[in-house]
Amino acid sequence: MAADHRTDHATHQRPDRHTDHPARTTPPTFEALLAEGASVPTEGWDFSWFEGRATEARPSWGYAVSMAGRLSRAHAALDVQTGGGEVLDFALARAGRRPPLTVATEGWPPNVAKATALLAPRGVAVVAVAEDAPLPFADGAFDLVVSRHPVRPHWTEIARVLRPGGTYFAQHVGPASVFELVEYFLGPQPDEARSARDPERERADAEAAGLDVVDLRAERLRMEFHDIGAVVHFLRKVVWMVPGFTVEAYEPRLRALHERIRAEGPFVAHSTRHLVEARKPGAPTRPADRPS
Repeated sequence: MAADHRTDHATHQRPDRHTDHPARTTPPTFEALLAEGASVPTEGWDFSWFEGRATEARPSWGYAVSMAGRLSRAHAALDVQTGGGEVLDFALARAGRRPPLTVATEGWPPNVAKATALLAPRGVAVVAVAEDAPLPFADGAFDLVVSRHPVRPHWTEIARVLRPGGTYFAQHVGPASVFELVEYFLGPQPDEARSARDPERERADAEAAGLDVVDLRAERLRMEFHDIGAVVHFLRKVVWMVPGFTVEAYEPRLRALHERIRAEGPFVAHSTRHLVEARKPGAPTRPADRPS
């Protein structure tokens, strides 16, 4: 599922779970689905609740697995805006060798606690840092910086904390991601909003900060919402999609969308993602740790 943050959401290509029980003759009511979507906890970036409720195609490059390979070769690694730590935990579990030093940052207190509990057994320190704040690390502290779906990449800070020859390897949310859903609730969005997070603009910003962009790939991916409960939970979890979203404020639109899904099938949207690999010029401090 998509988001303007860290979500390469763990959705699944499976049928609506409400159809998995043939003995059930009456589908859940609109009110029941709303209550369910409104009651699910939203901390962390584990999207497994959506299994059977919503789906999202995955980018072809396999970011988390690729991250694992880079972690295997790193000496000091930083995961920026780690969310609940799920992606870093996945990658470290699959890394052939873990970096001697791994640190993660996160700005939302519930996620700081969740990431700390998940990553501490792997020896990862989680540092509470506001998303817009400077990174509290020394110049050239890391040979690898990773991030999946940051709110926005702070290129000057990324460049500052990278060692010469170090790599920034990230998956970003692209322009107009899930805007079919955004515009269903908010109406047509201005061109400025639709073009935000343009990958070529990010390339220019990275280069302006002194980094060399060596790989930049973008994809548009199909999403499906199979019931209104999934829509409600998604908008509660990914709060920047429809700012100020509440069930009460949007009840008429939610009811209309519920009827549409029941009559026509899943609501289809599209997420956008781009893979970024950028390097800091200069000879690596530790040649053996040079990411490929």
